[in-house]
Amino acid sequence: MSVEKQMKAKSGWGMLIVTIVLFAVIVALYIWSISGMAAAEEAGIPMSAANIAGLVIAIVLTVVIWLFPVSGFFTLQPGQARVCILFGEYKGTVRDGGFHWANPFYSRSMGSNASAEDATAEVLSKSNLSLGKQINVATRAASNLSTKVSVRARTLNGEILKVNDKMGNPIEIANVVVWHVEDTAKALFDVDNYEQFVATQAETALRHVASVYAYDHLEDNSDDTASITLRSNIEEVSEALKRELTQRLAPAGVAVDDARLTHLAYAPEIAQAMLRRQQAEAVIAARKKIVEGAVSMVDMAVRELADGGTIELDEERKAQMASNLMVVLCGESEAHPVLNTSSLY
Repeated sequence: MSVEKQMKAKSGWGMLIVTIVLFAVIVALYIWSISGMAAAEEAGIPMSAANIAGLVIAIVLTVVIWLFPVSGFFTLQPGQARVCILFGEYKGTVRDGGFHWANPFYSRSMGSNASAEDATAEVLSKSNLSLGKQINVATRAASNLSTKVSVRARTLNGEILKVNDKMGNPIEIANVVVWHVEDTAKALFDVDNYEQFVATQAETALRHVASVYAYDHLEDNSDDTASITLRSNIEEVSEALKRELTQRLAPAGVAVDDARLTHLAYAPEIAQAMLRRQQAEAVIAARKKIVEGAVSMVDMAVRELADGGTIELDEERKAQMASNLMVVLCGESEAHPVLNTSSLY
């Protein structure tokens, strides 16, 4: 496993002055050479081919020497870092923002992070994308991985996935992950492409977490309503997803700041059946509440009439009154009483 090493780069302003002075010397040498050749020609002194060739070589060498320090300049914005690699050997990471100068032989790219075959396969696997997006995917896959790494927080919006929950019901789920590069050495050296690695592991972790929990308490075989479900315990599920991603992304030097579910629903093929089931459960719960209230009201009415002594009720009349009150209180439609003018007997 690679470990990031902090490195301090030289300020670019001092070397900038050196390059400006060197450029002025090259220009002066060029002007002096032209003037000397012109003066020799006026004096009738012929210039040999060897002298002219030597002068040209000297000018070319001075230009090459001037270009050498110029190629060592680089700038870093806040939230950026540069990994310094010298002939394949990791030297350190510069995290200080500003104008810097370093060894011009430090690599500026990590080489191709994917072959042409990999790029083509990725485009074919994402055939549902538009043509422009497919070209961008192929270009990004075949491009070089830069040694300049952003350590800012990034957001990954996952696609909607169809997975099975704990009870085997097909559901649709999606997540959003906020992450940043914590160790630049691990991000560049221990994985092939850390951005693609994050996207793949985010999908894998989401599938695993979705398979551990049931969608709702109605789908859990246990009677424990305190069990964690995807719909009712968003905070607990998000925390479990964050722990899963932190463990999976640690080898790539990536830290997870937050992970949340952005979409959760039953799959279309069972959505209607599950909706009817939820409606039935709601109706049963409402009926149970109505019956409990009606029983207490009937009991209170019978006891109040019996304790008052104004109306004497035998057991048959109490049963008849209780039956009528239950029908009135529990019925869905408005009650239409039938008046009986004769005796019950």
